[in-house]
Amino acid sequence: MRLWKRALFYTTLGAGVAGITSALLYGPDEFKRQLTSNGIVRVGRAAGAVIFISFDYKKSLWRVDQKSAEYSHIKSQVHLRSAACLRDLCCQNGGAYIKVGQYVGSLDYLLPPEYVQTLKVLHNDAPKSPFFDIQHVLEEELNCRVGDVFANFEETPIGAASLAQVHKATLHDGRIVAVKVQHRDVQKHAAVDMKTLEWLVDESKKHLPLELDFEHEGWNAEKIMHFVKKFPFVKIPEIDWRYSTKRVLTMEFCDGGKVDDLTYMQNHQISSDEASVMVLISVRTLFDIQLTPGNKQSLDTFLYAFKHDRRSSFQLAQKLGILYSEMIFVNGFVHCDPHPGNILVRRSPKHEVEIVFLDHGLYQTLSHDFRVQYCKMWQSLISSDLEGIKQSSEALGVKEMYGLLACILTARSWDVVTTGIDQGPITDEEAELIRLNAATYVTEITELLNKVPRQLLLLLKTNDLLRSIDFRLKTRATSCSFITMSRCCIRALTEQRLQECRGWRDWVSIHADATFGHLRITLYQVYVSELVSSIRRILTRLVNGFSFL
Repeated sequence: MRLWKRALFYTTLGAGVAGITSALLYGPDEFKRQLTSNGIVRVGRAAGAVIFISFDYKKSLWRVDQKSAEYSHIKSQVHLRSAACLRDLCCQNGGAYIKVGQYVGSLDYLLPPEYVQTLKVLHNDAPKSPFFDIQHVLEEELNCRVGDVFANFEETPIGAASLAQVHKATLHDGRIVAVKVQHRDVQKHAAVDMKTLEWLVDESKKHLPLELDFEHEGWNAEKIMHFVKKFPFVKIPEIDWRYSTKRVLTMEFCDGGKVDDLTYMQNHQISSDEASVMVLISVRTLFDIQLTPGNKQSLDTFLYAFKHDRRSSFQLAQKLGILYSEMIFVNGFVHCDPHPGNILVRRSPKHEVEIVFLDHGLYQTLSHDFRVQYCKMWQSLISSDLEGIKQSSEALGVKEMYGLLACILTARSWDVVTTGIDQGPITDEEAELIRLNAATYVTEITELLNKVPRQLLLLLKTNDLLRSIDFRLKTRATSCSFITMSRCCIRALTEQRLQECRGWRDWVSIHADATFGHLRITLYQVYVSELVSSIRRILTRLVNGFSFL
């Protein structure tokens, strides 16, 4: 018998004996869990998936005319098979693999729809742990029986994610809570997964252990709760520290629909689109002194009716933009996992629309110097300041690749960056060009990501997830988003200049620059508003003395 055949025989025999022994020792369910936890098995699955996908693309598209309809059809089928293969890999391996799958499933604007549609189920429908494992973790962490803490504990989870799943429960005092319980073996998987996913290893080594510490997540939730008090439209569930540990997090139960669930929003009269009510109100104030009492009353009635009709819209996408601009440019403490499974939208008891942030495991604290440079970069991008883009890119470590960095940050083509990213939403032609360039410049993109500050990597992921939400909501938030970002950049850079202020003349100059900057933004806001044409019609009718109601 040849040496390789003998090796294969003994390997197969050994694997069979080990498998039978494990099955007898642990039982079928425990054996399956032990097998899934095996590092070699998990790495083998990942390698097998990569080989299968590569071979499928190469074999299926071999010698097929790229311009033919057949090519498009075959490519779509390969996309579907490959996405299903990745989904199955993520579900079987769990842990960090689910997180990667969630991220890929959020890149609507960049990846083929076959991948997005297949992988987006991982956002809140990841593989669920059996209740036996959940009970084991609960009793191990709380040092008591489940019934000693909870009067009722629903065995079926209301949501499952990469690291944990959430169950609805009732405390003995009658309060309804959401209990986040870590998957039983996720800590065991973490070390192997970080080694396997080398391309994420730097950030994973830093952040994954923190995400596995639910006490740290609770502290993040309380920290951000203080910050968002000035945003009445944001809700952070309160933490019940009595029944929270490193692997169990008990918090206030908040219901609602996923932030990209258009059916839920339609049923609850929540519009995803923007409404520029403040522009109308500003125009009303500007023209008050020129209107007769009768016309003023008509305009007041119109504004009230318009505002009342639009209250349900609440400018959902715009509010998310405001919140994240404040976090990134002003506060420097950023929620970096805004995928749809982590954000709910609902009606509050006061019938106002609330955005509920559920998961607080992944935050990034930006250094002062990085935050200032990032502000300058975005100011240059918004104003199409090529020299400013070059200078900021150099400060961020990628001087010669400034064009690529600008395109990655804005998710726009270079032609649009140089002419003005605030001029209009992305077109289908531009979106297709971006997808092609993303595939063409993989090597250059990888090189750039290795050069930029580590803080920027999570911000890029956050930007991608927020764009994905915009894409799914079908919102037209382009101009208002840049207006919000511009105001936050001005505030942040003004604070920076004030810290270096040496006298009252500098103080006056700094505040004058800031005031002028905000005035320019206000004038631009009025100019680009989608309601400008409506306002013109209203004013024309007022001047002519007609009733427009």
